[in-house]
Amino acid sequence: MPLKLSVGDIVELKKPHPCGGNRFTILRPGMDFRIRCDTCETQIWISRSNLEKRIKKIFPKEQL
Repeated sequence: MPLKLSVGDIVELKKPHPCGGNRFTILRPGMDFRIRCDTCETQIWISRSNLEKRIKKIFPKEQL
């Protein structure tokens, strides 16, 4: 069953981005996700299955 991820949620990934940051904001959910690095603002397209494997922690936008 897929994770409940929506626009504005922040996810912490296991593997950091080359800039050193590991927190990303979800910009577009679906079969392919568009996420933005919170450190350098780079946008990345990633498949749902690949993203779900890499997620360490989820911060829903309601908690922020």
